[in-house]
Order: sequence, then structure tokens, then C-alpha cells
Amino acid sequence: MRRADRRSGLTLDLVEGAECLLVDGGGRLLGIGEMARASGLSISALRFYDGAGVLAPASVDPGTGYRRYAERQLPAARLLAGLRRIGMPLAEITRVLELRGSDPSAVSRLLDAHLRRLEEGLADARREAARLRVLCTAAEPSAEPSTEPEGRLTVPGRELAAAVDAVRFAAGADPGLPMLGGVHFEIDRDVLRLVATDRYRMAVSEVAGDPDHRCEGGAASGHSRVTVPVSFVDAARALLTGGWPATLTLGSAAVGLRVRDRRVTGTPMQHDFPDYHRLLRTATGGPDRRRVTVDVAGLRERLTAAETRTVVRADDGARCAVSVLAVDATNRLTVSPADAPAAPTDPVVRVGVNREFLLDALDAVGPGQLVLELDGPIRPLAVRRLDDDRAFSILMPVRV
Repeated sequence: MRRADRRSGLTLDLVEGAECLLVDGGGRLLGIGEMARASGLSISALRFYDGAGVLAPASVDPGTGYRRYAERQLPAARLLAGLRRIGMPLAEITRVLELRGSDPSAVSRLLDAHLRRLEEGLADARREAARLRVLCTAAEPSAEPSTEPEGRLTVPGRELAAAVDAVRFAAGADPGLPMLGGVHFEIDRDVLRLVATDRYRMAVSEVAGDPDHRCEGGAASGHSRVTVPVSFVDAARALLTGGWPATLTLGSAAVGLRVRDRRVTGTPMQHDFPDYHRLLRTATGGPDRRRVTVDVAGLRERLTAAETRTVVRADDGARCAVSVLAVDATNRLTVSPADAPAAPTDPVVRVGVNREFLLDALDAVGPGQLVLELDGPIRPLAVRRLDDDRAFSILMPVRV
């Protein structure tokens, strides 16, 4: 007996009393369980795709509702299973199945577009993971007094002033992340290190101690660290105008800076600063990073003149103006708005940055030349002084 199935468009030869049904042309019909095993799709997935009109069975028993599939539907089912594994949306899966035999280039474009979405999603996930690391490594205020020993170091006043200027702009202002609302001071033997971050950027600077003044107090290793509020940092910076040596004292209960007969004191913040060493290892390094030397004034002029695109940050809804920095194979740097298409000759590196943050970083570097380190659209951008690698800042990229 021959019957045309309206849903599948196939003509069936039904053999009464037989376990196996034959489709017109001699092909065998597969039960839904057999089809599931052969295609890699589960039975529930086959039922779903039938209901969605993506892969209809060749035959449905009117009494039991049992589905049977033609053997020649197997390639489409296996393709569907693969598209499902890479997370392609249902509408695009349907288009791929419709076009697979007639327009391979259109199928290729659909796959490329889906891969770009996956890459952008991974970039978003990396940025969110970086933010979560900050939250996870920053503890709640401790109920117990800190046992961090006191440290003292004398440094050249002008160098300390430059170090403060190099990091102050990156301190956070989000009341929900109070551990980022200050500057981290760390005495490591005879080196003072300053770090500030608001999770979208980080700035680091170092000052070598006066060789005539060794670190006093502190642990045997000469190590002491505290995070101080920006109010103390700003008051201390006001003392660093005459170039006199400055003596910094870091303790768990109080911090102080003395310049000649003038002194400013403050209270450390009772929040643990995030593990910036780990963040630095994540954000910098790599043999494939491009290093471009540029003139600060020239880059500032190009950033100011170029149009930008306004982007709304997904995590906090803040709006920012985004510029794109692109570097070609000859190490030539160009600046364009975020929605500008890539040049005919694809750049080696192309990364979107918050223009305001980059201008702040240029202010911190000062006049002259700097080195930009770029490593693709999802890795942070590093801004370094050309003649002094002890001070640098890191900017998180913005998806473009």
C-alpha cells in the first residue's frame, strides 16, 4: 500500500505486518530510538525539532503517534546535532538545513557569524571573570586588628610625587567596591610600590628608597603593605612640592608621611586590596604582544580629533566613548571610532578602549614618548613610559 505523508513530503510503501517500513525508493524507515542513536540527537530533541518544524519524521502512526524517519534524513539530523552542540540558535539552524544543498557560501556566512558571537561572548566572560577575581580576592572588613608589621622607608620626594601622579587616576569610586577606593602602598625591602585599580584599569608605579635610609621596622624581609584612602594620598601629594626626601610610615593602625618639618597622617582602610600580582600576570605578558612607540602629544591629538562611538557597559550601565587602536604589520598605529570598518589590509591588532581612560593614562605618563602594548581585542592594553618601566597602566578592552 502506498501513501504520501504530507508533513515530510515523502511517499511511503507500507508493508502490512512488517516491523520495518520502506520509503519510496527502497530506503528503510528508522524508529525514533534508532534515529536518535544514529544521529547523535536525543529522542526528546527529535520530538522538539519535529514540533518546531525543523526535522519532521517521514511517518507518524495516527494511532500511537510513533515517529519514523527515512534513512536519507540522517545527514540532516547529524548536521543538526552538530549545530546544536555549538549552540547555534534555532532560526539559524533552520536556515542552514534549508541552504545546505543549494547555497554553501550562505551556510558558511551563517557559521562565521555564529563563531563571531561565540568569540564576543568569550571576551565578555573573560572581562566578567576579571571583575569577579577582584571581588573574590577582596575580603570583607576584618573584625580582628591586623597584625601587619609597621614599615618605614625614605624616598626622593620628586619621585614619590611622580609615582602618586602615575596611579591616582585609576583609584575606584564605586561605593559597592570600597576595597578599590584607595591606593595600595607596599614596602618591599627598599622599594615602595603604589597600585590603584577600579577594575576597568590598573596603574602601578615604583620608587626606590634612598640608599642612605634602609627600611626600618617591618618584618625581617622588610615588607609592609596597607591600602590608604585617596584623601590621605591627596594630602600627602600636597607636601611633595619642594623635592625634599619624604619618609613614609606604613602601619596597621596609622600611616604617615613626613617631609622636613611637615607631616600628614591617616588611617588605613580596613579592606583587603585584591591580589594585584595575579591580575598583572593575567593582564600582561605574552610573546605575541605588539609594542608600539608613539608620541604622547600626537596620540592625544588623534584621540581628540577622531570620532568615537558611545558604548553602554553591560555590568553597570555606564556610558563611555570608545576609540579603536589598530596596528598594522609595519607597526603603524591608527585611531578610529568603534563602528568604523577595518582597513582593506587587516591590522595585526585591533582593540577598542575607553577614550577617557586612555587620555587619563596619557596624562599620568606625561610629555614625551610612550610604549603601547596591544595583544588583540580581548586582552588588556598596557601604557608604559619609554624611559622608565617602573610606572605603567593597564586598560581593559571594550568590545567593538
